[in-house]
Amino acid sequence: MTKTGVMRLEPAGPVGEGLEPMEVDPSGFAPGSDVPEQSIHAYFADESIGLTVGVWTTTGMTEKPGPYPGDEFMYLLEGRLDMVDGDGEAVPVETGQSFAVRNGIPVSWTQEAPFLKKFFLLLHDEKKPVPDIDSAKGGVVVMDPMALEAKLEPEAENIGGGEQRDALAFTNDAGTMTVGMWETTPFETEKAPFSVHEFCQILEGEVVITDEEGTEHRFGPGEVLFIPKGTVCSWKCDVPLRKYYAIVDM
Repeated sequence: MTKTGVMRLEPAGPVGEGLEPMEVDPSGFAPGSDVPEQSIHAYFADESIGLTVGVWTTTGMTEKPGPYPGDEFMYLLEGRLDMVDGDGEAVPVETGQSFAVRNGIPVSWTQEAPFLKKFFLLLHDEKKPVPDIDSAKGGVVVMDPMALEAKLEPEAENIGGGEQRDALAFTNDAGTMTVGMWETTPFETEKAPFSVHEFCQILEGEVVITDEEGTEHRFGPGEVLFIPKGTVCSWKCDVPLRKYYAIVDM
């Protein structure tokens, strides 16, 4: 499923396909926890690097504490949860928030809400050993737009005749995944192959992305897209644009 192209993520999955039920291992959950019902649609998967992008749902659950399986960026569409570390400290995440989790941190996904849905980008190479990390401190980063706005700095090089600023929120230990907030004044680029994998959550403004065949894809606030590495496309914004991003560069 390593196709290229401009991919619009839909909460219910692609029309006519929807989400598929997942097999769930009961041993992964805390004593007394319900075994959840989970479903998924993967818009993109590259097993060679352990990258998956899609939409996922679950009923309520409490996972056993343990190392988190991969570096992940998530946008919570429905429900709420707490990421609880070994000391009982909880990081809450509410509907509409986005957050990143560091690979290998010792946490428990604790969810009393009866239903949860998220868009996600997960980088998890099962062939590599799990990092030995003692503390979850700083390993769950909930995106704070006001704090990130204060950190925005001009890009070293502007593109497409616009002016861009960026604020970095998270970098994985391998240096292959970055998460942050990016904004630009109106700009337009020429068609060219995308040099990275990028998950985008549009916060403000509107962008038109034109693919190699000339099809225009228009995205506005609240919408999410994914562009795999190698996708030939151009970007055009007639108004200022702000987005969250998760980039995998490998």
